[in-house]
Amino acid sequence: MPDTPPFRADHVGSLLRPNSVAAARKARFEDEALSAEELRDVEDAAIPDLIRMQQDAGLKAVTDGEARRSFWHYDFMGMLNGLDLEERDEGVQFAGVKLRPIFPTITDQLSFPADHPMLDHFRFVAKHTDVTPKISIPGPSCCHFRTASDDIHPERYKDDPQAIFDDLVTTYRDAVQAFYDAGCRYLQMDDIFFAYLCDPKHRADKAAEGLDPDWLIDRYAWMMREAIKDRPDDMVIGMHMCRGNFRSTHAAEGAYDQAAEAIFSTGVDIFFMEYDTDRAGGLEPLSILPKGKQRVMPGFITTKTADLEPMDWLKRKFEEASQFADIDQLGIAPQCGFASTEEGNAITYDDQRRKLDLVVRCAEEIWGGV
Repeated sequence: MPDTPPFRADHVGSLLRPNSVAAARKARFEDEALSAEELRDVEDAAIPDLIRMQQDAGLKAVTDGEARRSFWHYDFMGMLNGLDLEERDEGVQFAGVKLRPIFPTITDQLSFPADHPMLDHFRFVAKHTDVTPKISIPGPSCCHFRTASDDIHPERYKDDPQAIFDDLVTTYRDAVQAFYDAGCRYLQMDDIFFAYLCDPKHRADKAAEGLDPDWLIDRYAWMMREAIKDRPDDMVIGMHMCRGNFRSTHAAEGAYDQAAEAIFSTGVDIFFMEYDTDRAGGLEPLSILPKGKQRVMPGFITTKTADLEPMDWLKRKFEEASQFADIDQLGIAPQCGFASTEEGNAITYDDQRRKLDLVVRCAEEIWGGV
């Protein structure tokens, strides 16, 4: 099996936070009893264990589990030039729970800083693994979708929505090059809002803001395509899509049909697509995947619950998927991360490891290796 991505077995990136990290974050941000340097020391001690856990499971691409982050997306976004995070009274509604009330606010022209902290986050992983280091960051659409119109302050952005898309392309093009220069050859950009824009409720919400959801799908695909099109030949780009993942709940539903053509036009190499419930619809959109080297990782294995999917059932799902896409262009990964926010999903560390083991075993049984 290849030693460079794409691999047959992979995972989205986030892992349950180690107890030591959770305690240190509480001491730092709630109790104000720990310095930033002391928190980093705790993270530096814990992350190599997370890396070893992934390697011991048999994975050939590993991450830091996003252990240094509170959110899968906001931490990265808040470290961009021109974007701030504000804490308010009301959080984003998920199924039965609300997200902590953090709101991105665009205050100035967007750009990628040369000293973005997550470049060092990647370097740390690369230093502590013998397999492929990967980092997951939010895709360009996140900065737009998750920022309310009233929180976009530059007049040029208010007057011309394309202006913000143009600057996001430049921001992410610079990010891609910066990560490459840091040694990254496997960068994942999570653009989950393609799936959100297939949900009738979210489509209606955007329409109420005066934004055509189909136009947004087109613009979001354009941003991704433009941001990565000039990447070096030896850099692999992944993209994850889901319908929300906070404490084992979700925030959207709907099949990929309305966005599939745009998704597969982005030039992304590996597509991580949520497929663990009926909320994701059928597998028919996979028929739009162009023939070639691009790969889809259907997320038949869920991170939201502890129950292990039976191997026979997984094999049947891949038999079904192979009716729409060449089995050689498929692989296996969970539908989402295990902890899209630091609270994590309602599973245990042992459950998490069993899920990763299942991912690897599934790849071995279907393709003969990871």
